[in-house]
Amino acid sequence: MIIKRTRLYILGMLITHLGTALSVKSTIGAGFWSAFFVGASHSIGLTPGMWFALSQITLVFINAFLSNRQPVWLAFIPIIIESVFFDFWLTFAFNNVSLANVPLAFRIITFISALTIASFGISLYLYTNLPRSPVDQLFVTISERFRLSIGLSQSIIAATITLFAFLLGGPIGAGTAISVFLLGPFIQTWVNILSHSKHIKRIQYS
Repeated sequence: MIIKRTRLYILGMLITHLGTALSVKSTIGAGFWSAFFVGASHSIGLTPGMWFALSQITLVFINAFLSNRQPVWLAFIPIIIESVFFDFWLTFAFNNVSLANVPLAFRIITFISALTIASFGISLYLYTNLPRSPVDQLFVTISERFRLSIGLSQSIIAATITLFAFLLGGPIGAGTAISVFLLGPFIQTWVNILSHSKHIKRIQYS
């Protein structure tokens, strides 16, 4: 069954970054991490996917330092896969797509759809119990190290990365703030839905 779990794992990542790319293209404001990657790409160079990979690699060692543990080397697996998918959707598939001049209502619908798609992909990916990305671990590590709630840890990270994205000229907007507050509940909703799927459960624990 590991093959089925791996397929679900990769599918979840592919769907996640489809949503991520759509949120950037909506021009409503990308998620805070995506805004940072795109801003760094425009201001410094390299592709957004490369910045995704560099940031994630750095977080592997930051997480290890904060938790006083050895780096989790398996975290490099999702780093490689997700960086490729991020570049595929944003740099290749949607490279010539621009929604800047379309009606606001359509861009809002695109953004909400993007958030829904990304949260579904994340839920699929997490359900496989295969290696998670360093970003997913960062909130937990900071919470444990400084005895903060997960929510507060997430808010601190979100605010910090949003600031860097703004300084780098990333696509910050109302959608950025919305994603900070709504992505978590969206993911939880999909997790609740998937928890009732017998097919998903069989793959998860096989």
